[in-house]
This record gives sequence, C-alpha cells and structure tokens, in this order.
Amino acid sequence: MEQSGLTVKDLEPIIGKSNRVDEVLGRKRKRTLPMIQRLHQALHIPAEILIL
Repeated sequence: MEQSGLTVKDLEPIIGKSNRVDEVLGRKRKRTLPMIQRLHQALHIPAEILIL
C-alpha cells in the first residue's frame, strides 16, 4: 500500500467498509475469493500471492 500510495479509503471500493479493510490488513479477517478477484483486477496483484 505504501509503495503505491494507497490508503484505506482507496481500498474500500474493493474490500468493503474501512473497518473491514483494517481487519483484512491486520489479518483478523480472511480474504474471500471475490475479494481476491477484485484486488487482482483493480490493483494488478497476482492472484497467487493473494491466495497465500
């Protein structure tokens, strides 16, 4: 996120509300398959990395 200059607000359309973004980033909530697909499409992150 820091390298790309992204903020929690930037990830809200992809992941959900800010509290959900915080939980995913803090590893308190697992990524779902639809979330992985949206992150892959929006940010061009290889899906293989997101699945791990």
